[in-house]
Amino acid sequence: MDRDNGPRVPEQRSPAPRVGVDLRFSVLGPVRAWRDGEPLPSGSPQQRALLCALLLRDGRTATASELIDAIWEDDPPSQALAALRTYASRLRKILGAGTLVSEAGGYAIRVRRDSVDLFVAQELAAEAEKTRSTDREQARTLIAKSLGLWDGEALAHVPGPFAERQRTRLDEWRLQLLETRLDLDLESGCHAEAVSELTALTAAHPLRERLRELLMVALYRGGRQAEALAVYADTRRLLAEELGVDPCPELAQLQQRILRADEELNRPGGRDAPAPRIAQPAQLPATVPDFTGRSSFVRKLSVQLSAVDGPVMAVSALAGIGGVGKTTLAVHVAHAARPHFPDGQLYIDLQGAGARATEPVAVLGAFLRALGTPDAQIPDSLDERAALYRSTLAGRRLLVLLDNARDAAQIRPLLPGAAGCATLITSRARLVDLAGAHLIDLDVMSPEEALQLFTRIVGEERVRAEREAALDVVAACGFLPLAIRVAASRLAARRTWTVSVLAAKLADERRRLDELQAGDLAVKATFELGYKQLEPGQARAFRLLGLTDGPDISLDAAAALLDLPVHRTEDLLEDLVDTSLLESAAPGRYRSHDLIRLYARSCAERDETSDDCRAALSRLLDFYLATAARVYAIERPGDTLPGHLAPTGDTGLSFSDRQTALDWLYTEAHTLLTCAHQATSGPGLRRAVDLLWAAGDLAESGANSKQYEAAAVAACQAARAAGDAHAQGRAHTVLTDVHLIVGRYQEAEEHARQATLLAERAGDPAPVFWANNNRGIAALNMDRYQEAEGFLRQAIEDFRREGNAHCEASALCNNARLQLRLGRIEQAIVLARHGLEIYVRQGHTLRVANARYALGVVLTQAGRLTEALEQLLDAQDGFEANRQRLWEGATQFRIAQVHLAARRPARAAQHAEQALAIGCMGGDHIRAGVLITLGRALTALGQVDRARACWQEALALHEASGAAEAEEVRGLLAPLTAA
Repeated sequence: MDRDNGPRVPEQRSPAPRVGVDLRFSVLGPVRAWRDGEPLPSGSPQQRALLCALLLRDGRTATASELIDAIWEDDPPSQALAALRTYASRLRKILGAGTLVSEAGGYAIRVRRDSVDLFVAQELAAEAEKTRSTDREQARTLIAKSLGLWDGEALAHVPGPFAERQRTRLDEWRLQLLETRLDLDLESGCHAEAVSELTALTAAHPLRERLRELLMVALYRGGRQAEALAVYADTRRLLAEELGVDPCPELAQLQQRILRADEELNRPGGRDAPAPRIAQPAQLPATVPDFTGRSSFVRKLSVQLSAVDGPVMAVSALAGIGGVGKTTLAVHVAHAARPHFPDGQLYIDLQGAGARATEPVAVLGAFLRALGTPDAQIPDSLDERAALYRSTLAGRRLLVLLDNARDAAQIRPLLPGAAGCATLITSRARLVDLAGAHLIDLDVMSPEEALQLFTRIVGEERVRAEREAALDVVAACGFLPLAIRVAASRLAARRTWTVSVLAAKLADERRRLDELQAGDLAVKATFELGYKQLEPGQARAFRLLGLTDGPDISLDAAAALLDLPVHRTEDLLEDLVDTSLLESAAPGRYRSHDLIRLYARSCAERDETSDDCRAALSRLLDFYLATAARVYAIERPGDTLPGHLAPTGDTGLSFSDRQTALDWLYTEAHTLLTCAHQATSGPGLRRAVDLLWAAGDLAESGANSKQYEAAAVAACQAARAAGDAHAQGRAHTVLTDVHLIVGRYQEAEEHARQATLLAERAGDPAPVFWANNNRGIAALNMDRYQEAEGFLRQAIEDFRREGNAHCEASALCNNARLQLRLGRIEQAIVLARHGLEIYVRQGHTLRVANARYALGVVLTQAGRLTEALEQLLDAQDGFEANRQRLWEGATQFRIAQVHLAARRPARAAQHAEQALAIGCMGGDHIRAGVLITLGRALTALGQVDRARACWQEALALHEASGAAEAEEVRGLLAPLTAA
């Protein structure tokens, strides 16, 4: 291009003789203007952006709103309209009033088309297309002249979204022109000259298959067959690595022709003619032969797709995590629905989960070609293509499957416009903003469906022989179809493996994702696509959430983990829900699929520092400990334990009342105990032990007893391994409570003894106080009354000196039970009432129930049955209100004893049965007592055989534990055996 005299316009395309000034414009390079060959100033970058937008509209008026969007799009300045008018005024002065005109609230530039290099280039290309079939050399010359009008990158240095889109469009068109010119070069026999240019172009555009095809032909015609085949091999490898696809059919066909030395390839123009246009496209991928389950989804989608007979277009959108089987289900349903759509089926993978989602304008071009529209009739702009697409589909019955969509914005231009057509969409995001769409959330398979899919791939014989191992495999896969398919495919390819071998490999969580890879199928790669699309804040939240072992997490806990305000945390987590990397289990609670959690953890290990990971888990532990301590303080007013707990960097949640506090504790039970268990293996060991101590109600409730015990055992073992006497003493205290609850009194006594020794060594007084009370309970239940009295007396003194009225009351009630065993009934009643008075004064509802329970037991032995029943019924209400199921069961047992003593055997049997159904504090020892009471009641009712069965079970329980009560049961059974 002559930089002094404006763009070079071929003489044969010159306009008619001009009148007045001669304005010329260039957009195929920097945006510039000339008047009579003299360059004109184009002004600021935004002014050039305005000039560019007006020139490319080819004389049509652009509204002010359209121009503001073109220059600034979503981020216009506050005075955008004033700025636009300023730029327009300046351009008018430069170009002349008759060139830039204002009309209908907008602007337009009115010049001859041959004044703009782009329009000249377009006319040259169009003329070349017309003459190609009759005069190849002329067409080649015209294309070369069109390309010669470029002066570097189109619209160079012009800012704004409109310019960026046009730049992309023009760059693509220039490449198409280059391909056309190179194709003409080859048809003219210039293959040797084309090789070097094609080599450079394929290096610059490695994924452009048309350039690769031309290079292969040029090399082959130059006698370089091996190099031509190497280009194909390199293309296939590159496409597989970058996009996960195979070369296009044209390229594969060319490779085969080169392999068989097709003579037609050596003749210029001897390549195959273009395939005929497809009038009825049938583009659906093949459905999998082992499609399994999903029957309810198949029915729902089939009904929705069959709605094409209705007045509106059917649109169904499937959403779910990567690997959940969205595409498989959609393709299966689409094939089944083909009879409803006789005019064909369109399919496109929109690459929405990748870094470069397919642009709608490109999809529309492909669809229009598939529908028979010649290239020359396909417009450039998105809006025009969408309009032509809708017009082409009007009156036709056609199914469109849009796979792997990024968002609703990508989808909208691709929707047919009228009834008769249907669209089926898959996406990891829930397309809630896609108006009129039927939204379907696809979850993982049921265990039965998962096992069925695994069996179909592996073979029924192998699975039948190891059914339990097969269930372990699909469970390790989280019932995710992709993971199951990968695991099953690996097993099917290894005949020497058993199902158990595969199950063992998948049992290792740290290796599980690496094991779930077979060929080009990889679970980790599927998750990676979604992860790479996250914003930095979302990615950090995703990673840190993966560090937790819990099955779910509350919003407040997540905010503590992420060290962010609750509202910001909620925004991030909802964003992750929208991308299907997180699930909203309930309002304010979130969970992730097991495999996604493992992947998130691997990302944290890779992308976060170890200090950041430890800090996040430490914040979560602090949150749970601080909040559990608040619940403990509400539940046990007067108890000094919260003052002995480890300090935290979190203040925890506040509660307006004790019911709300209890709701939080039991809602968070599983996650809280998981956090404590996880923290036992790190620097948070002491806080983990204290969290268990503060959450002791969870052990007593029965619902979480096993998980609580597992965490307590882990804490004790970790403290012993670390040589931390402080943590170990407290862990033994927690384990003492665990064993007391289930009636393992010898183990409880030993843990309490260890707690005392270790706490004294560590200078930690709190466990010593509790240990004396606990050792008193254990000795009492092992009939070592003198020891029990000494421990309980010491506990009462310690708690009084500590000022711990709550625990003093507990020790008094335990002492009351001891005095009862010693036959000192009146003293027992006094002690029990004293304990009750303290609890009532402190306002502690749960421990009031404990005191009433103790008093009820004492009054029963005293023969004051009416008073005893009154106390026990009140205790029952208190335990029920506090969700203490094991204490409820124990109270039912004591009520049964009252009714039996009052000669009401039917009522006694009823309450004893309820105690057995619920379970009791004290484990098997108390269960045996319930069975004895039930047997006595049944005997009184004349049901001797049932009574014998109860006593035989009670005898077995007492004999197993070595309890002295076994002799009592033998005495009960003796008369029945003799009879």
